Amino acid sequence: MAEEKETTAAAQAPAAKTKKKNSKAPVFGVVHIYCSFNNTIVTVSDDKGNTIAWSTAGSHGFKGTKKSTPFAAQITSNKAAEKAVALGMREVAVKVCGPGQGRETAVRAVQQAGLTVSSIKDITPIPHNGCRPPKARRV
Repeated sequence: MAEEKETTAAAQAPAAKTKKKNSKAPVFGVVHIYCSFNNTIVTVSDDKGNTIAWSTAGSHGFKGTKKSTPFAAQITSNKAAEKAVALGMREVAVKVCGPGQGRETAVRAVQQAGLTVSSIKDITPIPHNGCRPPKARRV
């Protein structure tokens, strides 16, 4: 009876088949830079939107209000761009979103990392008199 348990346990463990990721990124991609008042998030993707590399200010040791600084945005976008360059990407279109401080600095860091920037587009959502905005803060 103990032998039966051993054989069923061995029969239930299937051989692990994992699909290997593409080790090479396409030559052209899109860099999405999201700069909020609290953080900076940089994502590098291909034309279809599949993520190739990403980076955030918090993942590089910045905490609290320092995550929203231009220096944090520079370091963050530089690291994400270096990952993409290492995978073989050469040219990117940049899409910037959000009202944060590090927007221009992040785009410059992408250029310094070795990626050719073909276009820069601001995709910050602006309401066309849609929802009512929150009431003004009284400090």
